[in-house]
Amino acid sequence: MSEITTDVVAHLANLSRIALTPEEIETLAGELGAIVDNVAKVNEVATADVPATSHPVALSNVFRPDVPGETLTPEQALSGAPDHDGTRFKVSAILGEEQ
Repeated sequence: MSEITTDVVAHLANLSRIALTPEEIETLAGELGAIVDNVAKVNEVATADVPATSHPVALSNVFRPDVPGETLTPEQALSGAPDHDGTRFKVSAILGEEQ
Protein backbone atom coordinates (compact mmCIF):
# COMPACT_ATOMS: atom_id res chain seq x y z
CA MET A 1 0.00 0.00 0.00
CA SER A 2 1.23 3.49 -0.79
CA GLU A 3 2.29 6.14 1.64
CA ILE A 4 -0.06 8.77 0.20
CA THR A 5 -2.40 9.82 2.98
CA THR A 6 -4.87 12.66 3.21
CA ASP A 7 -2.38 14.47 5.44
CA VAL A 8 0.30 14.18 2.75
CA VAL A 9 -2.07 15.47 0.06
CA ALA A 10 -3.20 18.36 2.27
CA HIS A 11 0.44 19.24 3.01
CA LEU A 12 1.39 19.16 -0.70
CA ALA A 13 -1.67 21.24 -1.61
CA ASN A 14 -0.66 23.80 1.02
CA LEU A 15 2.92 23.93 -0.29
CA SER A 16 1.57 24.36 -3.82
CA ARG A 17 -0.93 26.96 -2.68
CA ILE A 18 -3.81 24.92 -4.11
CA ALA A 19 -7.09 25.19 -2.25
CA LEU A 20 -8.67 21.73 -1.97
CA THR A 21 -11.87 20.70 -0.26
CA PRO A 22 -11.79 17.75 2.14
CA GLU A 23 -13.59 15.67 -0.53
CA GLU A 24 -10.96 16.56 -3.13
CA ILE A 25 -8.17 15.68 -0.70
CA GLU A 26 -9.77 12.30 -0.03
CA THR A 27 -10.23 11.61 -3.76
CA LEU A 28 -6.69 12.69 -4.64
CA ALA A 29 -5.20 10.60 -1.84
CA GLY A 30 -6.80 7.49 -3.35
CA GLU A 31 -5.87 8.36 -6.93
CA LEU A 32 -2.28 9.32 -6.12
CA GLY A 33 -1.93 6.23 -3.94
CA ALA A 34 -3.05 4.04 -6.85
CA ILE A 35 -0.53 5.74 -9.15
CA VAL A 36 2.32 5.23 -6.68
CA ASP A 37 1.32 1.56 -6.22
CA ASN A 38 1.26 0.98 -9.98
CA VAL A 39 4.66 2.60 -10.46
CA ALA A 40 6.02 0.38 -7.70
CA LYS A 41 4.66 -2.70 -9.52
CA VAL A 42 6.36 -1.63 -12.74
CA ASN A 43 9.62 -1.06 -10.88
CA GLU A 44 9.44 -4.61 -9.52
CA VAL A 45 9.54 -6.14 -13.01
CA ALA A 46 11.73 -3.56 -14.71
CA THR A 47 15.20 -5.06 -14.85
CA ALA A 48 18.43 -4.03 -16.51
CA ASP A 49 18.02 -6.67 -19.25
CA VAL A 50 14.67 -5.19 -20.37
CA PRO A 51 15.30 -2.19 -22.65
CA ALA A 52 13.30 0.96 -22.06
CA THR A 53 10.73 1.70 -24.76
CA SER A 54 8.71 4.73 -25.69
CA HIS A 55 6.24 2.81 -27.84
CA PRO A 56 5.03 -0.81 -27.65
CA VAL A 57 5.40 -1.33 -31.40
CA ALA A 58 8.61 -0.60 -33.27
CA LEU A 59 8.22 2.37 -35.58
CA SER A 60 10.09 3.04 -38.77
CA ASN A 61 10.50 6.13 -40.88
CA VAL A 62 7.74 6.27 -43.47
CA PHE A 63 8.91 9.37 -45.30
CA ARG A 64 9.83 9.27 -48.96
CA PRO A 65 13.21 10.54 -50.10
CA ASP A 66 13.35 14.30 -50.51
CA VAL A 67 13.84 14.64 -54.27
CA PRO A 68 13.38 18.02 -55.98
CA GLY A 69 10.66 17.99 -58.58
CA GLU A 70 9.10 20.42 -60.98
CA THR A 71 8.21 23.76 -59.44
CA LEU A 72 6.00 26.60 -60.59
CA THR A 73 7.49 29.64 -62.22
CA PRO A 74 6.66 32.95 -60.54
CA GLU A 75 4.22 33.69 -63.37
CA GLN A 76 2.43 30.36 -62.87
CA ALA A 77 2.26 30.83 -59.11
CA LEU A 78 0.85 34.36 -59.44
CA SER A 79 -1.54 33.54 -62.28
CA GLY A 80 -4.44 32.75 -59.96
CA ALA A 81 -3.73 35.44 -57.39
CA PRO A 82 -6.37 38.15 -57.00
CA ASP A 83 -3.62 40.78 -56.72
CA HIS A 84 0.14 40.76 -57.24
CA ASP A 85 2.95 43.09 -58.25
CA GLY A 86 4.57 40.75 -60.74
CA THR A 87 6.94 39.06 -58.30
CA ARG A 88 4.89 38.48 -55.15
CA PHE A 89 1.37 38.25 -53.79
CA LYS A 90 -0.29 41.45 -52.57
CA VAL A 91 -2.62 41.22 -49.60
CA SER A 92 -4.44 43.82 -47.55
CA ALA A 93 -3.05 44.91 -44.21
CA ILE A 94 -4.29 43.11 -41.11
CA LEU A 95 -4.44 43.99 -37.42
CA GLY A 96 -4.30 47.73 -38.08
CA GLU A 97 -0.90 47.65 -39.81
CA GLU A 98 -0.15 50.35 -42.32
CA GLN A 99 0.79 49.47 -45.87
